[in-house]
Amino acid sequence: MSKLAFHQYPCLSDNYGVLVHDVAAGETFAVDVPDADATLAALAATGWKLTHILVTHHHDDHIQGIPAVKAATACVVIGPAGIAAVDRAVAGGDVVDLAGEGIRVIATPGHTLDMLNYFLPGARVLFAGDTLFAMGCGRVFEGTPAQMWASLEKLMALPADTMIYCGHEYTLANGRFALTVDGGNAALVARMKEVEALRGQGRPTLPTVLDLELATNPFLRAADPAIRAGLGMDRASDAEVFAELRERKNRG
Repeated sequence: MSKLAFHQYPCLSDNYGVLVHDVAAGETFAVDVPDADATLAALAATGWKLTHILVTHHHDDHIQGIPAVKAATACVVIGPAGIAAVDRAVAGGDVVDLAGEGIRVIATPGHTLDMLNYFLPGARVLFAGDTLFAMGCGRVFEGTPAQMWASLEKLMALPADTMIYCGHEYTLANGRFALTVDGGNAALVARMKEVEALRGQGRPTLPTVLDLELATNPFLRAADPAIRAGLGMDRASDAEVFAELRERKNRG
């Protein structure tokens, strides 16, 4: 496996972009381009030459910088069909050979119907877009709660040590909600102290790791007896519990 280097950078109000560089081959890909200037600045800072962009979904705050970056770098854009800047359309189940990896394309509809996540099996890294956040998940705009739960189940099945890059810095607000439905979770309480300290210093809380999410993210813990009891949903399906959690977060 090629040695990969990762560079996460903040942009817009709360987005993150990520650059991934294959040291051996010299290939570099970006995951989404929320802001062209920030992306080009990150490339200049690293000295990497952009060859590809992987797109997670069609929302403007993830693709609006692509045309300018594509014009500046002549990179190839890979992502969901229907996005104007995409050169190569991919869908769930496809494999993208890039940066020494057979990158697995995972369809995760819910937040949007075209949402794609990208899993690097060799590096154990997932680019989750707006499907999964630290202690949270994306708002369900285009799909259904049942679709979103099924998408999250796909991610929950990945190796527990998978490192997860997410599209936004929402961790503090997500954690505050998590405490309202899972306040007896000692791991969650401890994590929130760490998150508060990081954000107080202006430092990022991402990337995260799947096993930490499985222990502290209520949207992945629909089967937990304490959460179910608190919701009064002991006999509900996991999908129904998830839908209730998502609706409560929407109202918060």
